[in-house]
Formats: sequence, C-alpha cells, structure tokens
Amino acid sequence: MAAAPTVRRRRLGIELRRLREGLGHTVEEIADRLDWSPSKLSRIENARIGVRVSDVRLLLKLYRVGEGHQGEVLALAQAATEQGWWAGYRDVLSGEFGTYVALEDEARTALTFGTYAVPGLLQNRQYAHRILDSGRIIAVSTPRQVERRLDLRMRRQDVLRRENPLTLSAVIDESVLLRTVGDRDIMRGQMLDLIELAELPNVHVHVLPMDVDREPIFADTFTLLEFAPAYDVTFPDAVYLDNLLTMAILQSDDATHMYRLCWDALRSVSLSADDSLRRISQAAEEWGRAGPR
Repeated sequence: MAAAPTVRRRRLGIELRRLREGLGHTVEEIADRLDWSPSKLSRIENARIGVRVSDVRLLLKLYRVGEGHQGEVLALAQAATEQGWWAGYRDVLSGEFGTYVALEDEARTALTFGTYAVPGLLQNRQYAHRILDSGRIIAVSTPRQVERRLDLRMRRQDVLRRENPLTLSAVIDESVLLRTVGDRDIMRGQMLDLIELAELPNVHVHVLPMDVDREPIFADTFTLLEFAPAYDVTFPDAVYLDNLLTMAILQSDDATHMYRLCWDALRSVSLSADDSLRRISQAAEEWGRAGPR
C-alpha cells in the first residue's frame, strides 16, 4: 500500500505520456535519448514509481514544453513527491482500498449508493465500530486491527469538513434505516449524526424508499469519484466497488458512464433532501422508543 500512487502522481504520469505521444515518440526512443531503461519511463507514466523533479525537468526540456505549462507540470511533480496522510495506516491498508483512499482524498465529488449500511464517510464511530468488529468473523482481524481501521475511517471523514471539502451525494436504501447494527442506542445515534452531516452544504443525502417503483437496478454499494482539473491536467473519473468477493477500481469511460447512469436512475426515484431528513428523523424517533420495534 505504501506505493499506492496519489492522484497527483497519476496526473503527472498521464500528462508526461500525453506530451510524449503528442510528439509521436515511443517510450524506447525517449528512454534511449536520456540513457534510461524503457521500463523506467513506462513505470513513471503509469505511476508505478515516483519520479524526481529533476528527471521531470529533463523530460519537459526534451518535449519542448513552453515555460507556462512547464511550470504547471513541475509544480505537479513537486506535489507528487509528498506522502499522503494515509501512509500512516499502511498496516491496515492494502490493495485496491489503499488506492481508493488516495483517490477519495483528492476527489472533488463523490456519488455513492448505500445498499446495506450507511456509507463509510457518514458513519459515526459507534456504528462503524460495530460494522468493522462484526467483519472480524470473515476478515480474521485482531481487535487492534479493528481499532486501526476504525481510526482510518474516522480520519477519512475529514474530507467533508476541510477547506475546499469533498461534495458528497449519497443515495441510501431505506432498509439501511431499519437494519439493526449493534443496538437501538447505536442506531438512534447514527440517525441523529446522519442528520447533522446532511445539514452541511456539501453533503446531500437521499433516501430510496422501499415501496417506490424503481428502475430494474439492484446494484451493490458503489462510489463514483469525480476530479477537478489541477495543474492544468485532467484526471479520469473512478468507480469503486466493494463486496465480499470483489474490491475494484474502474476508470474506463464505459464503466464510469454506466455507473453514473445507474446513480442518476436511483436518485431520480429517491426522496428529496428535505423529505429524506424527515424520514431519517422518523427513524431516529422509532429507534429511541422502548420495547420491540
């Protein structure tokens, strides 16, 4: 996970490849002129390894990049050398999820669909702890690992309250409001905290009623991340899928377009933001009542 590339490093690789291809040169030709191995340049362009700012300067000179754009790319190269905060959690981050956390931290917008639980960025500590602790049966995690993953989940939520925060739009299946996680107190607390988060200007929560005639879409939980241009370099959208057997990040245009259509269809039959808050408030009241539900 320590090598999981940040969006900045990925942007840099994409731009360096675009500049090279724009001149009609192959990886082998450029590597030969710099006395590099072709694999080195290929790994730089694919963000599999980091690259020194001095090496980026050599490439830009070779590509005859103008002074203005050269400054943008060099600033991006410098930013790409900085380690993300998530590197401190490498003991509990691995594979695609490590990459996803890096992407989430730099995304502009997240469109998420919660099928079985409140989305991770909207979970409070008690609710999240119960979910992570119950997962130990399958994941074979130690209590310490659960606590570390819990701390990581809480740390990720900083994206919602930072300067230039992530805009999060969540569609949550109504069954999530009714499904017991832990006990009644945990559920009531989660509903109240969900309402508080939904009142942030950059957070939009919509409940998908169980009794609505929806499109024939029965998707598992997914998140679509969108990115703003930075340093004059664009970055493709990304879809993150996570279920029992699959953890994947998809960035092809076909995949991201399909999931955007899916999210739009689910959102179109969901409650408005105000009606959703009223439904969540009702659920909080129901969880707060004594006796069986």
